[in-house]
Amino acid sequence: QGEPIRVLVTGAAGQIAYSLLYSIAKGDVFGKEQPLVLVLLDITPMMTVLEGVVMELQDCALPLLREVIPTDKEEVAFKDLDIAILVGSMPRREGMERKDLLKANVKIFKSQGAALDKYAKKTVKVVVVGNPANTNCLIASKSAPSIPKENFSCLTRLDHNRAKSQIALKLGVTANDVKNVIIWGNHSSTQYPDVNHAKVNLKGKEVGVYEAIKDDSWLKGDFILTVQQRGAAVIKARKLSSAMSAAKAICDHVRDIWFGTPTGEFVSMGVISDGNSYGVPEDLLYSFPVVIKDKTWKFVEGLPINDFSREKMDLTAKELTEEKETAVEFLSSA
Repeated sequence: QGEPIRVLVTGAAGQIAYSLLYSIAKGDVFGKEQPLVLVLLDITPMMTVLEGVVMELQDCALPLLREVIPTDKEEVAFKDLDIAILVGSMPRREGMERKDLLKANVKIFKSQGAALDKYAKKTVKVVVVGNPANTNCLIASKSAPSIPKENFSCLTRLDHNRAKSQIALKLGVTANDVKNVIIWGNHSSTQYPDVNHAKVNLKGKEVGVYEAIKDDSWLKGDFILTVQQRGAAVIKARKLSSAMSAAKAICDHVRDIWFGTPTGEFVSMGVISDGNSYGVPEDLLYSFPVVIKDKTWKFVEGLPINDFSREKMDLTAKELTEEKETAVEFLSSA
């Protein structure tokens, strides 16, 4: 079975982690042969809750799980990591401006970035889930100058999965029959779910989604809005944010980093925009279509972009640029 890998989950006493930890520990993400040490970080007031999570992980009697380390200390949490899944962040409370939210999160992700820089392996893969995920990820990366920028990504796979399933539901096929949807930009309501390049398997034949659905006004209207606002719809219905689907998306995202993407398929991930050919400004953490091989992602190149898409892609880039400028201001004072 080889050496165990060290996997950190932050915000480990929270509800996304509660759905996520079991999947990781039982081998759904790194494979059924890979032993693990799980490191669980949360804030000091959550330590008692975290003890309960540790007991439950022990009580699952999982053969791959070699050790569980609960902690509220960054120097313990970030030591020698192979992968860091940063779920914990300051959530938006009622009446809170986005700016206040950014300020609180810059502080968290500057500190965690510095801890990664100091304690983690230089090969560590870092996945940021806590919102605002793109900008939090950019701040963590800027605070860890000795770790390659390409090792940082943020989660837009939940949006990607939402887009896939909306198309599948509309056509009465399974989500597996739909591939190559794209989420461009920010994990916010400006994100652009793009199905111009997506394909669907209809009775054994691969067809473009626009051709299969034959309803352009739905694809350019309600479909996009549903994906953009799905998170809010779940909160409205459940009175809690999407945890089960977020955990599943994290598993998909990390598994693809680890094992690569299937041949002929690409996935959406927030990554550093440097060197992209789609006119997105440099130095943004922006969601692109990528393929992954040998734990390394590459942009999917050469996809034609129509005017409708261009406008939507620019809009979300503009929001990210503004977020970045605000965050970088806070960074100097954090």
